[in-house]
Amino acid sequence: MYKKPDVEQFLRAYTIQDFVVSNDERQLVFSTNISGNYNLWGMDLPSQFPYPLTFNDQSCQGLCYDKAGRFIITAFDRDGDENSQLYMIPPEGGQLQPIRIAEGFQHVVPILSDDGKRLYYTSNKEDPTFLKSYCYHIDTKEEEIIIDGDGGATYLYDISPSEDSFLFIKYFSTTHMLAYVKVDNEVIPLTPELDEQHTVTNGVYASDSDIYFITNFGADFSYIAKFDLAEKEFSKVVSLPSEGFKMIKFDEKHHLLYFVSERGVEDHLYSYDIITAKLTELECPIGNINKLEVTAQGNVYLVGTSATKPSNMFRKHANKHRWEQLTNNRVMGVHEDELIDPAVLSYQSFDGLDIEALYFKANPVTSNGHVILWPHGGPQHAERKEFNDVFQYLLNEGYSIFAPNFRGSTGYGLAFTKMVEGDWGHGPRLDNIEGLEFLFKNGLAARDKVLLMGGSYGGYMSLLLHGRHPQYFKAVVDICGPSDLFSFVESVPEHWKPMLTQWVGHPEKDKEKLIEFSPITYLENMSKPMLVIQGANDPRVVKEESDKIVAVLKEKGREVEYLVLEDEGHGFSKKENEVKVYRAICEFFNKYL
Repeated sequence: MYKKPDVEQFLRAYTIQDFVVSNDERQLVFSTNISGNYNLWGMDLPSQFPYPLTFNDQSCQGLCYDKAGRFIITAFDRDGDENSQLYMIPPEGGQLQPIRIAEGFQHVVPILSDDGKRLYYTSNKEDPTFLKSYCYHIDTKEEEIIIDGDGGATYLYDISPSEDSFLFIKYFSTTHMLAYVKVDNEVIPLTPELDEQHTVTNGVYASDSDIYFITNFGADFSYIAKFDLAEKEFSKVVSLPSEGFKMIKFDEKHHLLYFVSERGVEDHLYSYDIITAKLTELECPIGNINKLEVTAQGNVYLVGTSATKPSNMFRKHANKHRWEQLTNNRVMGVHEDELIDPAVLSYQSFDGLDIEALYFKANPVTSNGHVILWPHGGPQHAERKEFNDVFQYLLNEGYSIFAPNFRGSTGYGLAFTKMVEGDWGHGPRLDNIEGLEFLFKNGLAARDKVLLMGGSYGGYMSLLLHGRHPQYFKAVVDICGPSDLFSFVESVPEHWKPMLTQWVGHPEKDKEKLIEFSPITYLENMSKPMLVIQGANDPRVVKEESDKIVAVLKEKGREVEYLVLEDEGHGFSKKENEVKVYRAICEFFNKYL
């Protein structure tokens, strides 16, 4: 009776980028692309009908709400350039009032003082490499530098309740991030000295002297630690076996820490009473939590997804167990039972390393028998059981999807994550190939029916797999993937450059390795049809990375299509563009069934 769902139905399930709650909890403000482009929307609680607050059609990079309810601070970039500027708007919405603007530079992590008179933030406007953090006095328009970056990109993370100390993080690499507290002119490290690299990724003041944070200092999986600023003492608070933490918030009224952990491919939520030391695992309404907030009243708000549930917001009142769903985002015209929940597979790679993977099997009634290998981006990231509208669309079109969490992926301990550093093109590449061999051996894929697609590092891996192992694939899609590691390390944003030697390699000291790991080295082998997609404003993988590989392949007479989005950056923020891209990908793959 009804037509088969189209790509637009799947991709019109909206995303919630960020949210903030007013201090009196009467208004919930969130960034969403419900209209097709990202804007701020509001909901007057307990009513749950959203209304627009902005109309600038840009991605939000930060939100904070004045506790007196007078204004909202927000950060917007322009067409994916990631150069976010800071604006003020009234809670009723309307015109954006510029508050901190420096075109071509970033302003990130806005934090408002309790009285709403001071705005703290981090920017690269005076130091593109290491950054600086500022305190801007909203009434007087005076500004002062409170933290000078040094050694690595340095970000302000939190301010103490009395505003007399500042918690900040130095980013040396994805697996080497250290936290410090600045008190007057003294800078104090939160973790003791250790020769081995470790991370501090999240922290919160419970008082002027007590800081709780997430670290993997001296351990493989991250845990909750405490730093007593008065005594300058570090202590371990909560750890769980083979489970790492990624998010922490504090409920001052009830003396509770809330934190989120990664256990395999799903998240788990806990509370911890800092007085009684009682740890409680809480029921979680979704599989992956993207943001968590706790209000002054102790109510918990979160946004997240599950494999078959798009982005939605939930609320749990203090001392209650039931979650209330505040939004009803879903795939229009498609019942949740028709969406595919992936199987979690495990296999051994070429060197015996255990690799976990997600396998989305298309419905046998509609399956076309083909499997898409999806190497994820990052590379220090992971494919998890979260909603992916593109996956569900391709599954509906009959394609199965195989998404391995190859070495370098997060969620499996620090040692596993570090395995990709300096080894972009060997171990992870063979982990993907061994995954395909596992599928063949177990009857989950046919050798002559494999396609390849990835974005960012996944785009790089798609190019490299095409160049090194073309016999495995019928057609390849590369979305904003680096093609030449030499030009890539030179063109990334300045604040990335200090970590590139550890992450990728040194252009001179590791010259032979970078040649071996660069996809452009293997252009002669790239014989399969290819679709390359690129955002013109991409600051991470610049357009030239795609331009040159397309140009050379066309010169060689290879079958290659090139789609450039002039108003996008590293990914797609506008629904119109996203629909265009993934319709083109499906049509491209359909030609080679």
